[in-house]
Formats: sequence, C-alpha cells, structure tokens
Amino acid sequence: MISLYKVGGNVVDDPQALERFCEEFAALPGPKLIVHGGGVKASQVQKALGQEPVKIEGRRVTDADTLEVVTMVYAGLCNKDIVARLQKHGCNAIGLAGCDGSVVTASKRPPKTLSDGVTKVDFGFVGDVTPASVNVPFVMQLLDAGLVPVFCAINHDGAGQLLNTNADTMAGAISAALGAKLFYCFEKNGVLCDRNDDSSVIPSLDPAGYARLKAEGRVAEGMIPKLDNAFGALRNGACGVVIRNASRLLEPGGTELKI
Repeated sequence: MISLYKVGGNVVDDPQALERFCEEFAALPGPKLIVHGGGVKASQVQKALGQEPVKIEGRRVTDADTLEVVTMVYAGLCNKDIVARLQKHGCNAIGLAGCDGSVVTASKRPPKTLSDGVTKVDFGFVGDVTPASVNVPFVMQLLDAGLVPVFCAINHDGAGQLLNTNADTMAGAISAALGAKLFYCFEKNGVLCDRNDDSSVIPSLDPAGYARLKAEGRVAEGMIPKLDNAFGALRNGACGVVIRNASRLLEPGGTELKI
C-alpha cells in the first residue's frame, strides 16, 4: 500500500515540529509520498515585501505578485528544507512541483460563487486539480526507483503558466489517483469534538457526522475545506483517510474518515 502524508504550513514553519515529522516519516515502512503546504511562511514573506495576504473562505487569492512569492516559498525554501531534512534521516527524497516531469497539471480556476450563494470571486492564478491531473506512471517510476516524492502545491497548466493549488486538494487528488492511503497531518490530534480540548478526538467520522459537526459550529474555518477534500479523496479512489497529529506518526491515533 502506498501512503501519502500531507503536512501543513503550521508544521512546515516550525523547525522543531518539522524535524520531528521528517525523522518519524523517514522511519515509516513502504512506498510513501509527501505533499506539503507553507502558507504561514508565504504570508510572512508577503508581509515583509509589503503585500497583504488575502484569503477568502480559507483559500488564498493569488495575483501575479502573490504567485511569485508562493512559488519561491513553496517550491523553493519549504520544499528543499523538507528534502534536506529527509536526506539527513536516510530517506532518499526528491522535491517536485507539478511542472517537474509534468507530474501534475492544473486548470485555472474560474470565478467561484461563495457560500452565500451570491458573491463571486476571481482567485487569480489558482489551479484546480483532479485525480486525472496526476501523471501516475511517472510517480510510480519514482517510487519503484526507491525515491520518496515530496510535492509542493505549485503546478502548471501545460502552456507555460504556473498555478497555486491548495495543498489539501492536491493531496486528495494524488492519493485518489494512486489508490493510496492519505494521512492529513497537522498540529492537532485529529478532528476534535471540542476545539479547545485536544483530547476530544473523534475516532471515526462519516459524512452525516461531519454535517452535524458543521451545523453545531464544532468544525469551522480551515477544517471545512480540509474535510471536504478528505471525503472527496475517499469518494474518488483513496483507500483510506486519517486526520492526525504530525508529531506522532509512529503511534496509533487520529480520526479515520468513512463513507
């Protein structure tokens, strides 16, 4: 079984948390991949350059200046930092953006209607991906060669344009294309019944339970697109999805999603 681990910006931007993640990930058996974010660092760099990050319903609006920053941060600093740390721990990692080997293509997102059903937003140079976007034979060649692909969320449209993709969406698409088990790893222990109580992990969650949590306001903000992508990955071919703590990869735990 192939395992795909998605790690978010809050971990990527914390050197100690990232080091522990990379050390434990390197010890995991079997073919495996990483998809990483880096939004925290990207926002910091944007502000240092005098740009104000814009997010709408948890998604970053990516104009031309923002695209330059996220490409530098995601495909450059964050990706190579992770690859170097994995190599330190004996994991033969290779860093990739979607344009490398045309491993993932994306289509530019058209203007979207927000959850209010009225407001339309153009997210700019943002790319949407599906399982069909993934060059599965190329990924399998890398895995068969003993390499560990580390994907940032910068992709391309095949016509010379780079596009910024949500890393959770990308992880869902790649795991579905490969029939892999997907692990969404972040700073919490799983999906929490009480957001203020880290011990209130829900061990198993189905779409009906997810709908109840949203209606009760227990799941909100960034967890909504994460869970939407997770259930989408299951429906599209991922063999399993677990949401869990990035610092406890070698221990059982987390929230397993079911459909």
